[in-house]
Amino acid sequence: MHKAKIYKANALVEASYRLSLYEQRIVLACISQVRRDAPLTDHQLYQVSAQELSDMTGTRLGTVYQNLKQAAKRLFERRVSLHSAPNGSGVPKVRVTRWVQTIEYDEGAGTVSLRFGTDMVPYLSQLTEQFMGYALQDVAKMTSTHGIRLYELLCQWRGTGKREVSVEFLREAFQLENQYNNIRDLKRRVLEPAIAQINAHTPIWVKWDQRKTGRQVSHLIFTFGEKPVEKQGRKKQKKQNTPDERRSVFGIPPQVIEQYAAPGEDWETSALRAQEALSKSR
Repeated sequence: MHKAKIYKANALVEASYRLSLYEQRIVLACISQVRRDAPLTDHQLYQVSAQELSDMTGTRLGTVYQNLKQAAKRLFERRVSLHSAPNGSGVPKVRVTRWVQTIEYDEGAGTVSLRFGTDMVPYLSQLTEQFMGYALQDVAKMTSTHGIRLYELLCQWRGTGKREVSVEFLREAFQLENQYNNIRDLKRRVLEPAIAQINAHTPIWVKWDQRKTGRQVSHLIFTFGEKPVEKQGRKKQKKQNTPDERRSVFGIPPQVIEQYAAPGEDWETSALRAQEALSKSR
């Protein structure tokens, strides 16, 4: 799982749902096995083991075993409210569905296997536009579910380095319901721990500010960017490769891939995007 990637439709990133930490880890580990450019059916079974989660998160194997079974049982009941269709198609409408249609826990082997729900499949595979991706390893060590969600929301705008969201949107997306109605509680219990974990464990740094409408804090403003990387004992700012420095993928020259690249997108994802565009034009 070291090089595993997560791909989600933007509509799923901005959906309303709440998962516990281990439910989130199970779902992300299974999503990382989905090829976003390949067909996916709701019959496909994905499996993740306690050992894999232990290795991925750096958590003691015994602790993972204790949490995995209960998380697997709860995950079957978890719902997600989707507010728009994948790839930006269709008329926006709210659809409430389940993450999974089948989930199996093998206590002897310490594995969880799942089939994604029929309605979830289009948000995970054959994504051609309006999707985002990041490395599973980016969030593997995080213990804040709000931190993982916030990181995904920032990854959507990774090329711009700034995102503003309404407090109402964040409450709805995180399904906070009647929790933390006081903005100070929201900052202390949700925002500050989430941002601390993003800064500690992911490849980006983030700062935040607020905007008021009248006397009320109505919007949160996030400013973020890539962390410096260490190279030959010195910290240097990570640079984007130029097209000439990048390699051909799927036989597509780097100059062509560059034409289809989205801001902040990794090279492999840009190559997949280019491949799809070129196949449609033939």
